[in-house]
Amino acid sequence: MELLLIRHAEPIKVENLETPADPPLHERGEEQATRLAGWLKDEPVAIAEIWSSPMRRARQTADFCALATGAPVHIAQLLAEWDQESPSYVPVEELRAAKDERWEALVSGEAMRAHVDPVTFRDGVVAAMEEIIAANTGQRVAVVCHGGVINMYLSAVLGLEPQHFFFPHYTGISRVAAARSGERSVASINETGHLRGLPGL
Repeated sequence: MELLLIRHAEPIKVENLETPADPPLHERGEEQATRLAGWLKDEPVAIAEIWSSPMRRARQTADFCALATGAPVHIAQLLAEWDQESPSYVPVEELRAAKDERWEALVSGEAMRAHVDPVTFRDGVVAAMEEIIAANTGQRVAVVCHGGVINMYLSAVLGLEPQHFFFPHYTGISRVAAARSGERSVASINETGHLRGLPGL
């Protein structure tokens, strides 16, 4: 079977809330999600199911995809991002452009370690993905989640330490082939063809 690991579309920026930040999609994100949904609808093999993080930006992205493909959406708590309790959400791209100290913390892994144990977090992500794989033999499934989740799963498949080794674009698609024998292989990382012509690419 094939897993399509998809980073959510761009949400609005929120900072220093009194509750965990769970922002909705920005207008740009809605356009990204629309492009993604059309791309998935045209996949040569139909999307059988869509799995989503419970966080709003992922659920809204998944809903766009469900409307286009007709696939049902399922929610998995283990697909939530490692900083789900943070009171702020600032796009990584903005942090990088501003040379914000929070960008350096992300690159070094310090930011993640301040919230979760990376190994424990990755174990949860792998367990969630394996459950999805087991329930969808021979199918193509979209998993709408977060950059950290995608990095953790791909690092496990590639035999790397649990780390951020790349930063996926909003709605970027990474594909993993999952064989019945238990072998997992990365087929692509961060496909963005559906975003061609949009700012930032």
